Amino acid sequence: MNYTYYPDEQTVKEAITDKEPLLVLISFDGTEIIMSSVDASVEHHILLANVGKDSRDIDKYFRIVLDDSGADWTFVCPPDYKGIEGKQRRIAAFYKDGFNVISHTLEALGFLVGINIPKRYQRHIEAMKG
Repeated sequence: MNYTYYPDEQTVKEAITDKEPLLVLISFDGTEIIMSSVDASVEHHILLANVGKDSRDIDKYFRIVLDDSGADWTFVCPPDYKGIEGKQRRIAAFYKDGFNVISHTLEALGFLVGINIPKRYQRHIEAMKG
């Protein structure tokens, strides 16, 4: 895994120690992790820009807000996810892949917490159910 911390590793680790919420971006293959405190970046697309990446690339990452009580997953499946045709199949694959990649990342970061999909993002789950 390749980790990028904003503004730097020490600041992010202090935020973890202080139990501050973190913004975390995880590439779909789980090889790239980008982290910041919520206060340092506010939104995931701003975090991308802060680390020198195109903020329009937000749909290339699983997005979570993390603290010691849980990981809230911004569950938004890109329309071109893995080139999968059919909305239900695409969302189902995104759901399965996301839980797998996010849980491995949380474990690597030392967070043994649940993954939650906030209610405002559950419309995609309803679409998956058909």
